[in-house]
Amino acid sequence: MNIFAQFASRITKAVEALDLKTQSGDRPDLSRITVEPPRDASHGDLATNAAMVLAKAVGENPRALAEKIAAAMRDDADVAAAEVAGPGFVNLRLADGFWQARLGDILDTATDYGRSDVGAGRRVNVEYVSANPTGPMHVGHCRGAVVGDALANIMAFAGYDVTKEYYINDAGAQIDVLARSVMLRYREALGEQVGEIPPGLYPGDYLVPVGKALADEFDRKLNQMPEEEALAIVKDRTIDAMMAMIKEDLAALNVEHEVFFSERTLHADNAAAIRSAIADLTLKGHVYKGKLPPPKGEKSDDWEDREQTLFRSTEVGDDMDRPLVKSDGAYTYFAADVAYMKDKYARGFQDVIFILGADHGGYVKRMEALAKAVSDGALNLTILLCNLVKLYRDGEPVRMSKRSGEFVTLREVVDEVGRDPIRFMMLYRKSSEPLDFDFAKVTEQSKDNPVFYVQYASARCHSVFRQAKEQLGGGWIERSTMKAAAPRLTDEGEIAIIRKLAEYPRLIEATAQAMEPHRLAFYLYDLAQTFHAHWNRGTENNDLRFVKVNDPELTHARLGLVQAVSDVLTSGLALVGADAPAEMR
Repeated sequence: MNIFAQFASRITKAVEALDLKTQSGDRPDLSRITVEPPRDASHGDLATNAAMVLAKAVGENPRALAEKIAAAMRDDADVAAAEVAGPGFVNLRLADGFWQARLGDILDTATDYGRSDVGAGRRVNVEYVSANPTGPMHVGHCRGAVVGDALANIMAFAGYDVTKEYYINDAGAQIDVLARSVMLRYREALGEQVGEIPPGLYPGDYLVPVGKALADEFDRKLNQMPEEEALAIVKDRTIDAMMAMIKEDLAALNVEHEVFFSERTLHADNAAAIRSAIADLTLKGHVYKGKLPPPKGEKSDDWEDREQTLFRSTEVGDDMDRPLVKSDGAYTYFAADVAYMKDKYARGFQDVIFILGADHGGYVKRMEALAKAVSDGALNLTILLCNLVKLYRDGEPVRMSKRSGEFVTLREVVDEVGRDPIRFMMLYRKSSEPLDFDFAKVTEQSKDNPVFYVQYASARCHSVFRQAKEQLGGGWIERSTMKAAAPRLTDEGEIAIIRKLAEYPRLIEATAQAMEPHRLAFYLYDLAQTFHAHWNRGTENNDLRFVKVNDPELTHARLGLVQAVSDVLTSGLALVGADAPAEMR
């Protein structure tokens, strides 16, 4: 239950009861009323802007109107105090009974607490990673993989119908280069001396097994075929091998896609899909024959000083029109994007989200324009850019991988520090900001390591139940028993934990709607901090300890609090893609 949405509804009803009228005699627009946590927690539990957004329309002084709203809210049984602050905000402090009841909500729903229907089943396609299948995943792909996967998890939890998709860039010049690189490794596997890998080809050792597999399957037959025929076979085998390796790397990071879309399918049957997509745009008046001026600065690969087939993208928000067909009849890279966007729309998606590297900033306007043109404005497109990740070890930059020949592989990072630190830390900063990832810091056991601090809170929750079993004996305490004892929770630290837990449903909805998964990582750290702070109070004051052998009812209440913290940590960490451990080793 989103308590902020619930109180927004209550306040709206209170305002409606005031029978306010605008100067023209109409009812005022109440849609701008919001309820949020106050900036200063000492001011209360909730704050509303109702008087601020209505005063001018109804011709009243904001503070005077706020006093009327506060007076109405004081009649609410769940409100302990309602006060006017500043120019007209209304701050509400809620009764302990309200918070105790919220603990019951969590115990009733367990790890489903926070699940929402705010997405209303809206169909969303989240495409992320989509690395060229030319080698192993590198750390540059890691951030986008985690951001996309966590965002998809959160949106599904918030009620959206989400599909996770990977676009396989298996067409184009880089695949030709890959095939030629593997042919060298194939010849090497047959015993030929190939020497150093020539510039322009892929030098990584990861292609050695691919060459050997081809030698085992074909012996010397590939060398005896026409080059074009041999390279076609090598492409197929190599792409399959690279995608198998990429999927293994992603699985190690707990990333799984439901759809793998091959770019080559767009070029099949004489590029039938591309031709169809361009024909659709032409019928809508978005395609014409013309010339483009050279772009400012460097000339792009697609620029020609001759007449071409162009997408009139400037009429749908782009800053320049885009080539679709070159003067020699070849399709541009962007033409495949047109067909792919049309395919997504044809599959019934209402929202399309691309997770791209920061170096793809130039794609944003053209893709937004394309989505608008393809769908007549019905398709909502969002492109999230992930900034660079810099690797360090004890403050020193990490050198490139020997295996890849060019970069640090994702698998090497997972093998060294583990999946959970990577998943959590890739979210512990807004994706548009640069991220420094230090191998030493993400594995140290301290408060300064956010993932350890959050997982340690989970382990502590489980340790409380082990302690309770040892000291009280007997079996598992039912959630209903813990819920019934909740009114015994009156300490300020206990209520503070429940307040923080009560923020979770709103956090999930806001994170999904803003498409900012880093908010969840921040929240989990704050929850862990609140829990650890109360735990530390218990080490100093025996009366605040979770297990009180001489007071079973109070113990049941406090165990309910611990169970609720464990439920939310388990839920949140699962959405992040990490574990909620029962103990730390």
